[in-house]
Amino acid sequence: MCERGRGEWNRGMKKKENQRERVDFTRFFTTPNVPLLIQTGCGQYKFSSIAPTFKSIFKRRPRGPPIFVSPLHKMNRYAAMPALESCLIRLIKNTTVSNLSALRISRKSFCTENFKAAASTSGQLSNDHEQKQTISKNIEQYDVAIVGGGMVGMALACFLASMPLTKQLSVAIIDSNPALGINLCIKKDEPPDPRVSTVTPASISFLQDAGAWKYVEQNRHAYFDKMQVWDYTGLGYARYDARDVNKDFLGCVAENKVLHSALLSCIKDSDFKKTIYPLRLTSMTLNPTSISMVDESVTSRESSAQGQSAELQLSDGSSIYAKLVVGADGGKSRVRELARFKTTGWNYSQNAIICTVEHTSENRCAWQRFLPTGPIALLPMGDKFSNIVWTMSPTESNNHKSINEEAFLEEVNSALDYGYGPHPTSTLSGNRDIFSWFKTDQTLSANEFFEIPPKVVRLASERMVFPLSLRHANSYASKRVVLIGDAAHTIHPLAGQGVNLGFGDAFSLSRIIAEGIALGTDIGEVNLLKKYEADRKPANITMMAILDGFQKAYSIDLGPFNFLRAAAFSGANYISPLKRNIISYASGEQKLPVFF
Repeated sequence: MCERGRGEWNRGMKKKENQRERVDFTRFFTTPNVPLLIQTGCGQYKFSSIAPTFKSIFKRRPRGPPIFVSPLHKMNRYAAMPALESCLIRLIKNTTVSNLSALRISRKSFCTENFKAAASTSGQLSNDHEQKQTISKNIEQYDVAIVGGGMVGMALACFLASMPLTKQLSVAIIDSNPALGINLCIKKDEPPDPRVSTVTPASISFLQDAGAWKYVEQNRHAYFDKMQVWDYTGLGYARYDARDVNKDFLGCVAENKVLHSALLSCIKDSDFKKTIYPLRLTSMTLNPTSISMVDESVTSRESSAQGQSAELQLSDGSSIYAKLVVGADGGKSRVRELARFKTTGWNYSQNAIICTVEHTSENRCAWQRFLPTGPIALLPMGDKFSNIVWTMSPTESNNHKSINEEAFLEEVNSALDYGYGPHPTSTLSGNRDIFSWFKTDQTLSANEFFEIPPKVVRLASERMVFPLSLRHANSYASKRVVLIGDAAHTIHPLAGQGVNLGFGDAFSLSRIIAEGIALGTDIGEVNLLKKYEADRKPANITMMAILDGFQKAYSIDLGPFNFLRAAAFSGANYISPLKRNIISYASGEQKLPVFF
């Protein structure tokens, strides 16, 4: 307040202690960002537009004018004369909500000659306000941000789109894979891609319920109803048949690009509110509340929404907000790194070489043989094609990748036939007699004899090599962040369970999110997300332990140990309750095996 105004105030108080100054509202404006100008007997005062949460507290100091206390800025400001209180309250009541903006009050004393300069400054501040508010509104806000648009991430989006409680969520999918932005045309006459997945009946059921499996069946895929497993010693042998558990099939082999395209088609054909960002996640701020409060132009509603979200910065410099961030970005997860999830695991001294091969007749059985260097699997793909997944040392994998086609095919046929050891026989060591007390309840496959896998005649794709490792996140969930799929766990591929564990994660998380919505809970709350972790962690750890045990068991080549492995094989083959349990567990119908 200028000296002239303060002097007039003091003289007025001396003349009549209880006399209130006469307030003359010469002009005022209530539109957003236009200041309210009030002229009193002691000077002029400028106020910003008045917020809907405006609550004025007028206090009288022993000397001088009353004090205005701003509830948003927590600062004392000079206000006009006491007569303003009732006028301002009436003004607030008569002001429409659409004209209310963030409260910001500043007191200035104007002289007639500098009023225009002050008004110009006010206009500049108003323009800055509008510019900041526009920038703030350009930051998109979503309920869920899925980082990673692979099979598991897209499966989560499909599951969310298929449920009434979650189909209204706004979802952002962040992945730099260009395939997400185009309609991938898969031609049936093209050779199959070597990157395939074995999908269990449980996962097929999930995808059928979401409406995605019908798109898989429109492309090349192969159901198989039998599986034969044996080892190089000729002692261990077991056969599994879908008829043992009254099923039509044990699983289905499909190319990864077919599965991914089916999930993407399912999402695109729905009315699901999704936005695909073909970008990479560069950084993530889990508590952006302080950032949103710096910009005073952001309304209280926007500030509250941002305070309940994580901020994700993308590779093009843009940002988005999300209530829940889902890390589905694979074994080298950026989300896991930024959220500082710790992991436990190790690298195997093994590589896997994969490729597509062709036979003279169609293969309808899944074959797996355990060799001294690691297992080799021959999986049907349909149209006389099969997929090879062969585990070996890094040196051997590099050699098998570089040798010519004829030499490689010879190595494959040898590994699936007499190479490394003899064929097993059903009566070897009297195994049938040892387990004869289960004869009354024997499965159909227990009476089947060993078969030689179909011969490979042609290499139909390139040979690809990738290292093998085991990795498990110590925690799957924290505030506003959750991990699924390989971002949470990476396992050995010998049983083809990796993608199925990921589908199980996505299905479980979608149900937990729906439960949170039904209860009115914030879907990013850690207590809700821990329910997902409690549901999936025991099942994932159990599967990882079993597969790691198999890998370590066949890394030892000793006579007594070989006999123990053979006894385990025979027990699984002839003990019908155990065999049925193994089939149910491997197909995903039960989370834990019988001995747990």
